[in-house]
Amino acid sequence: MLSHIVEALTGKNEEENKKKIKGKVVLMKKNVLDFNDFGGSVLDRVHELLGQKVSLQFISSINGDPENKLKGKLGRAAYLEDWITTFTSLTPGDSAFHVTFDWEEEEIGIPGAFIIQNFHHTEFYLKTLTLEDVPGHHGPIHFVCNSWVYPAEKYKTDRVFFTNKTYLPSETPEQLVKYREEELVNLRGSGSGQLEEWDRVYDYAYYNDLGDPDKGSDYARPVLGGSVEYPYPRRGRTGRPPTKTDPNSESRIPLLTSLDIYIPRDERFGHLKMSDFLAYALKSVVQFLLPEFEDLGDSIHNEFDSFEDILQIYEGGFKLPEGPLLKNIFENIPFEMLKELLRSDGEGLLKFPLPQVIKDDKSAWRTDEEFAREMLAGVNPVIISRLQEFPPTSKLDPNLYGDQTSTISGGHIENKLDGLTIDEAIRTNKLFILNHHDALMPYLKRINSTTTKTYASRTLLFLQKDGSLKPLAIELSLPHPDGYQFGAISKVYLPAEHGIDSSIWQLAKAYVAINDSGVHQLISHWLNTHASIEPFVIATNRQLSVLHPIHKLLHPHFRDTMNINAVGRQILINAGGILEATVFPAKYSMEMSAVIYKDWVFTEQGLPADLLKRGMAVEDSNSPHGLRLLIEDYPYAVDGLEIWSAIKTWVQDYCNFYYTSDILVQKDAELQSWWTEVREKGHGDKKNEPWWPKMQTRGELVDSCTTIIWMASALHAAVNFGQYPYAGYLPVRPTLSRRFMPEPGKPEYDELKTNPDKVFLKTITARLQTLLGISLIEILSSHSSDEVYLGQRDALEWTKDVEPLEAFDRFGTKLREVEERIKQMNNDKKWRNRVGPVNVPYTLLYPTSEEGLTGKGIPNSVSI
Repeated sequence: MLSHIVEALTGKNEEENKKKIKGKVVLMKKNVLDFNDFGGSVLDRVHELLGQKVSLQFISSINGDPENKLKGKLGRAAYLEDWITTFTSLTPGDSAFHVTFDWEEEEIGIPGAFIIQNFHHTEFYLKTLTLEDVPGHHGPIHFVCNSWVYPAEKYKTDRVFFTNKTYLPSETPEQLVKYREEELVNLRGSGSGQLEEWDRVYDYAYYNDLGDPDKGSDYARPVLGGSVEYPYPRRGRTGRPPTKTDPNSESRIPLLTSLDIYIPRDERFGHLKMSDFLAYALKSVVQFLLPEFEDLGDSIHNEFDSFEDILQIYEGGFKLPEGPLLKNIFENIPFEMLKELLRSDGEGLLKFPLPQVIKDDKSAWRTDEEFAREMLAGVNPVIISRLQEFPPTSKLDPNLYGDQTSTISGGHIENKLDGLTIDEAIRTNKLFILNHHDALMPYLKRINSTTTKTYASRTLLFLQKDGSLKPLAIELSLPHPDGYQFGAISKVYLPAEHGIDSSIWQLAKAYVAINDSGVHQLISHWLNTHASIEPFVIATNRQLSVLHPIHKLLHPHFRDTMNINAVGRQILINAGGILEATVFPAKYSMEMSAVIYKDWVFTEQGLPADLLKRGMAVEDSNSPHGLRLLIEDYPYAVDGLEIWSAIKTWVQDYCNFYYTSDILVQKDAELQSWWTEVREKGHGDKKNEPWWPKMQTRGELVDSCTTIIWMASALHAAVNFGQYPYAGYLPVRPTLSRRFMPEPGKPEYDELKTNPDKVFLKTITARLQTLLGISLIEILSSHSSDEVYLGQRDALEWTKDVEPLEAFDRFGTKLREVEERIKQMNNDKKWRNRVGPVNVPYTLLYPTSEEGLTGKGIPNSVSI
């Protein structure tokens, strides 16, 4: 009765007396040009007229609900305002909406999370919710969401988003604990069933989707992972049914819908990245239809007749022939794609940008100095090692492979060591080796039974007084014709500058470059970054809540990785895919990478440990990074150690803020579950290895997180973004060889005397494979317009905690200092290996970059 009297006197009812809290929601509506959902967008506008379609409810972080297992009390539902009148751009962009909450302070207090329900017909991308003037709270409250929200009918449980406050599991407010736990359960899924695009499930599977045995035995490939013979990191599970032919192989989706392979929607490329990726990939649409394109061989002259002929694909373009096969290839390609693929004048030309390696000098790449320099400052600077015994020996089982000891003798090199004996050169750390022998030898018989003809190789080099490397000898080896058990048949080639010996030497270097190209793509690039990181992505989302400090630390370094890996499995590394068509191991490529994964050690993936393992550095407590490089002018290592140090300092400052003792590490249930799952599931074929950190100390946590970030950011940048600048001109780094070395008395040897360039070009990658290869690496070497680089975040309010934000600012400052130092060293002629004969400065570990083909920049993640 009293309340009615008050209402009558004041003219206000109880609802009007409630305090109102304003919020701002930033989201991206599903774009009306998002391929196929124009109708859904229109329906959303129509149905919004009939009622409020996006609701938000706060979850208290202070007050529990006794009737709901003491979960945080729920506030009243509030709704997004003005959905219809808020303009949706035809291009990707953000929309800001107001939302007004009835504030019941005694019920909610301080919100720690909110539930959102989408009653529209289409999904939207929820970026942030910001609250101002919350009673009892100083400053705004930020919810950084960055997630696709599908219609509520698609979900079995509510979508919950937490504030940007960070909590260890044991420190989480009691009212949020159940919500935290339930969210992780949802992300793990049931472990069964085919996953749909709106599912948010992170789970593991073997690499059993590379082959397509239903197409025939030529397309069958072994399952990688789960066996002693072919161990492998795990990839994201899709739940697709098995093939009809092989129950252990997962069926594949049709090639032309390849970008729709399942990954959790939040792991998909954003709109800008997708448009950029497609724009670059359009030139390669032909490659996606590789079998049809290969059939064009009869109508295309498939040889480059001269180096000038190769230059035409950059300077004049490559004219595609006309005919029914071309019509079949192009008939299903949308018009907008064709405009990218072909020149707008209708001439049908494929044209590529000029690679940096030949911009300044068209032939400097052929020098011995440049050949050696790229082992230290090229696209694959992670293989070269110090020679510690002579002659080089093999680790292959002699019972299976006989004597594989190198046949390079003292007589081949002892007069080229600046007066040193071989023992003195080894003792003074002057001899180095690029060793592609043991990895390739077991596969050579199978590889060479195809159209490929190649060798296992060892290359010896000498460190000169000016800091540059001089090639001393190249050994090319084949299995003994009577069987592997009889060892290798080897021949040694020596540098020469004139006559046919010079032409033979150029071919020997080409065989080495071919080996290095294959090992680079399969091991340095794919296995050691893309494949090895994906288990960490999956485990982090399954076991570490978004509230967890380590989730917040690592999450930016996983952006787009599952997406690019899924695309890779579908069109690049699959049976008959682009990689098999363009690198020398062909159908044995992925199988060979699995055999090499047997020697993968997590703790050796960090830069200092890798340099020590390869003998490129020694421990030295007086040196800035605790080790001393044995080649002072080793650009990858010099710049890499600066980046490594900056990452480690940042990780240490961050982790020590949340973990004030080792006990907190040991008692962190989520952290321990995460690390157990990384070892036992993600890298399950390595679970019993003794080298795994035990995750019992802050030091182990810091070292492990530093290594993960290094692999995902700087290591990937170093072996990826130089691909087109260095290898876009394929003679520098051919990817396969079609003939063995010419032998005296053979027609090829006589031709080598009269036309060495033609023999060289007939030996290395042919025209069509060249076009395929450079189209691919142009895509892989390009930065998208929305790339986020090391030392950057895509949301300023990614955490509420001040000290980590300050540490992150210091990290960014340090990286800017590294950029300046790289510029200075590249301009200092003292450092011969930083620029080299081709006049291409080493910038692959320069932290930031512009969009496009720049040859620099370290994205946070394996994002392309």
